[in-house]
Amino acid sequence: MSRYFTEEHEWIDVEGDTATVGITDYAQEQLGDIVFVEVPDVGTMVDKGKDAAVVESVKAASDVYAPISGEVKESNAALEEDPALVNTSPEEDGWFFKLTIGDKSQLEGLMDAKAYAAFVDGL
Repeated sequence: MSRYFTEEHEWIDVEGDTATVGITDYAQEQLGDIVFVEVPDVGTMVDKGKDAAVVESVKAASDVYAPISGEVKESNAALEEDPALVNTSPEEDGWFFKLTIGDKSQLEGLMDAKAYAAFVDGL
């Protein structure tokens, strides 16, 4: 499995033709206590760089963007009942959705963990 990151602080795990998407630990720290998450419905087509989900915290509401294009095949239903999973396990149990990868070339240009760490350090 390969993990990539975006400048908008989403992470994406790629395994075969499936990608799992969530927000990074850095993003959830900036947002504060998460109180609501809206994930896309199964079957939704998402486009790279476009809104795919919404996360609301006590501080603000923020869009979660699709790191790549594809069709949503699963949404994390656990977030409806326990949105705080995004705070307690942002890069594991607090994932937002899984999608079928539409175009693997869209992974080019995403950051690996080392590049993302350097990006965050520069903020």
